[in-house]
Amino acid sequence: MSFLENPEKQGISGARAAARLSVAPMMDWTDANCRYLHRLMSARTLLYTEMVTAPALVRGGARHLLAFNPEEHPVAVQLGGSDPAELAEATKMCCEEGYDEVNLNVGCPSDRVQSGTFGAVLMKSPDLVADCVAAMSAAASVEVTVKCRIGVDDQDPAQVLPDFLERVSAAGITRFTIHARKAWLQGLSPKENRDIPPLDYDLVHAMKRDFPHLHISINGGIASLEKAQQHLSRGLDGVMIGRAAYHTPSDILLGADAAIFGQEGGKTAEQVVAEMRPYIARHLAQGGRLAQVTRHMLGLFAGRPGARGWRRTLSEGAHRDGAGLEVLDAALACVTGGG
Repeated sequence: MSFLENPEKQGISGARAAARLSVAPMMDWTDANCRYLHRLMSARTLLYTEMVTAPALVRGGARHLLAFNPEEHPVAVQLGGSDPAELAEATKMCCEEGYDEVNLNVGCPSDRVQSGTFGAVLMKSPDLVADCVAAMSAAASVEVTVKCRIGVDDQDPAQVLPDFLERVSAAGITRFTIHARKAWLQGLSPKENRDIPPLDYDLVHAMKRDFPHLHISINGGIASLEKAQQHLSRGLDGVMIGRAAYHTPSDILLGADAAIFGQEGGKTAEQVVAEMRPYIARHLAQGGRLAQVTRHMLGLFAGRPGARGWRRTLSEGAHRDGAGLEVLDAALACVTGGG
């Protein structure tokens, strides 16, 4: 039974509707502190966790990796794994924690992911992916989705991708995010895999035409809301933005609710900094370090006068022992004073 035939599997904050624009899951970046910041900047955009591996949750007892702030909704968790039973158990944990969506990673090309037989290497095993998502869906109280590549290595994406979508959607999955690049499992680093393989946006759009019943989002190289709107206007259901949303968050997220979701209003970057203050104060009071939060804020004023001083003050000051809100204030003065 598909998600659409299971209306109770809709997430407490409408992850499917929010997927019109989402921030990609990014290892070492999209942690809970980052997501809290991003949520202050956009009330509507769908946020994703870093990938969490099913073995870590099920065998490693690392359930703490699922912790998130209730303010983050709508928020999805991305799982990595290739064992259906283990993924089902991990999915159940994610649902118990209150996530709005559980996503299976079929796109990450890193060596450590390949050694665990999950990530992009699973593009070679669509039937196994179908078994995995079927087990996950059976254990889930929210929608299960897939993030994939257009193919790997010497595969022909024009043949592989439609076959993959057909086999996996037959298991009841109706929402896919497609990174419009191949992944080369040998010879390219994960960073190179984000830049070197050519983008094939047209193929992703063709998949929407060939599978009109599927909810398809596009990912890869999209660095502005204007580009996101172009993909949406051509008929795709959603756009996922990664590095641009992290490095220049104001350009992407502060205008997202108006441009993508038609919602009036919006904030300034200065307002976001002010709203981060109580969160940072709580983080420090609980024994956290300032840099754990402010490292995600470095790009907040990108392109504005004083942005270099903002970054430098935070980068140099936030790592010092005992660093507190005074460092944030000093950094903000660089921007508001134009210095």
